[in-house]
Amino acid sequence: MKNEQELKDIVKERYSKIAEQGKVENASSCCGATTPSNKVYNIMMDDYSETEGYNEEADLGLGCGLPTQFAKINAGDTVIDLGSGAGNDCFVARHETGAEGKVIGIDFTPIMIDKARINAEKLGYNNVEFRTGDIDDMPVSDHIADVVVSNCVLNLVPNKEKVIAEMYRVLKPNGHFSVSDIVLVGNLPVALKEDAEMYAGCVAGAIQKSDYLQLIEAQGFQNVQVQKEKPIVIPNDILSKYLSEEEVKTFNQKAVGIFSITVYGEKPGSREEKPKLKFSEIQGESCTPNSGCC
Repeated sequence: MKNEQELKDIVKERYSKIAEQGKVENASSCCGATTPSNKVYNIMMDDYSETEGYNEEADLGLGCGLPTQFAKINAGDTVIDLGSGAGNDCFVARHETGAEGKVIGIDFTPIMIDKARINAEKLGYNNVEFRTGDIDDMPVSDHIADVVVSNCVLNLVPNKEKVIAEMYRVLKPNGHFSVSDIVLVGNLPVALKEDAEMYAGCVAGAIQKSDYLQLIEAQGFQNVQVQKEKPIVIPNDILSKYLSEEEVKTFNQKAVGIFSITVYGEKPGSREEKPKLKFSEIQGESCTPNSGCC
């Protein structure tokens, strides 16, 4: 049984490779992290292309939902995106916050951070920032975010309870989150659960749906609700990499479910009305009138 750091290293190594792949290659596999299927297979099955703020160069086809669609982001909000990848969800969020808001993407894969920063520079977004760090130990201050979003990332983290605690810490009182993730109903075959490559994908790191929701409520979040839910079907040619032909048949016949869910929750408390922070104040750096950040 691998420890938390070993599992993180597996994910980091795999997603460094994914960053160099194209969207088509990623979309034909399980979150881009397993042997591509012979079938055209996109575990996300949600099309970003018609979403305002969408940036094709930042879309690596790795998500499993559209959390920003449900996130109730307002103009001027500060938004944190967990596992920001090449930046797509950050750019969609930035469309909602406008130039007066702030978007912070966090990812622990340096090549992803580099790609995201390049994309932000191309778009001329001075209020979108990408920080290298673990989402279970976020490099941000307490009570800074109005909204937290994430797309198919928490399932990759061994200590999900710690991530949820971090979400609670960084949100302002009365702030909220909307995250899309992979959860299970029933037990996966041992071969799927133990395979390292599948862990770096979308399935083996997932936990039971009931446990997932319980962790969120136990942290203190209120008004927790599933905003969207859809079944995920793994093609047989991917399953056959881990299971025998007979085991594949048995797996498909059992009432074992793999689902993408988008979950919403609110941090309790009342938020005091106060002016939105300028970009320079959040950055903690000087800002000149001609820089576009004031």
